[in-house]
Amino acid sequence: MVPVARATEQLLEQTDLLVVGGPTHAHGMSRATTRDGAVTDAYKHGSPLTLDADAEGPGLRDWLDALPATMHAKAAAFDTRVDMPAWLTGRAGKGIAGQLRKHHLALVAEPESFLVTRQNTLQEGETVRAQQWGRLLAATAG
Repeated sequence: MVPVARATEQLLEQTDLLVVGGPTHAHGMSRATTRDGAVTDAYKHGSPLTLDADAEGPGLRDWLDALPATMHAKAAAFDTRVDMPAWLTGRAGKGIAGQLRKHHLALVAEPESFLVTRQNTLQEGETVRAQQWGRLLAATAG
């Protein structure tokens, strides 16, 4: 697992199964403005949010746009979102999957959503569900 800033073309060339995920911001994949907003919110006094070390680096959209056209890996997409109906929250995984298809990567599963609390931690049971999904991906891609 690596953040997009470290997912280099050389690393991607060695990949058999590319699993790409990110948070749902404003009904879809994060954009520069929504990422900046998340950083600002995390730095507010009393905020329970914490940032990943690479949160202020390059974004998923730009990384997906720059994927090499020569990749021939299998792929899967996921997102995290708050526990509300998807029609209210959106699902970044759908957009990620679309970008992976656009780059001619073969999806081995439908995009998956993992639910988080308002404090940006996985809800109870979601870690187990993610592990199960990972095993399914490995079996399907194998």
